[in-house]
Amino acid sequence: MVKKPERTKFSPRSQTYSGPALQTWHKMSLTNAIHDSLPYIDTEPTPSERASALALIATEVGSVQTESHPSLPPLAPQHFSPLIESELLRIENREPLKAIDLTRYEALEPPTTSPHSDEKNPVTLIAWREALQKAYTSQSYLDGRTTNLALLEKYGKNAWLIGNSQLEDVLRGLERELAERKTEIDGVVIERKNAQEAVSGEVKGLEEAWKRGVGKVLETEVAAEGLRREILERRRDGAR
Repeated sequence: MVKKPERTKFSPRSQTYSGPALQTWHKMSLTNAIHDSLPYIDTEPTPSERASALALIATEVGSVQTESHPSLPPLAPQHFSPLIESELLRIENREPLKAIDLTRYEALEPPTTSPHSDEKNPVTLIAWREALQKAYTSQSYLDGRTTNLALLEKYGKNAWLIGNSQLEDVLRGLERELAERKTEIDGVVIERKNAQEAVSGEVKGLEEAWKRGVGKVLETEVAAEGLRREILERRRDGAR
């Protein structure tokens, strides 16, 4: 019988997931290994035989190379733009990302001025224009941020819950598919066991017949060797 997988639970109040599926998701690999005993009628191996087999398997697995197969064509040369090259160099040197200049969002200090100073000093007028441009940029950013926060407060919760519900549906589908695959595996295992047990008598009879045949062959060889030695001894006695 296949054990029904425990369903992942979703609590709208706490808005959190709980269940073994998410708890063990990071432990799942791309391939699932099914450890099941193939023979049902053969003799179980001894501990020494099992240890020897496991040692051979470990040696074989350890010798697997991670490089590409020799029959595969070599990879095409990669050409990156200078921007990508600089980004890869930054990642290699473990330098922090400086993609956003946060100084443009800081509070601006007005330039020092006095009445009619712009008429006497055009540099002051230019400084005021730059300060106003930065202030407009900050105001646009803050207006957009306020709008986005309002939209997030109004629709974000429902959108997050709907997304979680969709993920839960996907997870249930995967669990259902996993249960179906386990059911198919159990069916194959049962069929294999029944097939082996159905021919177990015949296999044991053939094995006993093979053993008796091998024993008779050995007895014949021993008798032939004894006869050969007896003939040699009689020839030696006749030669004397």
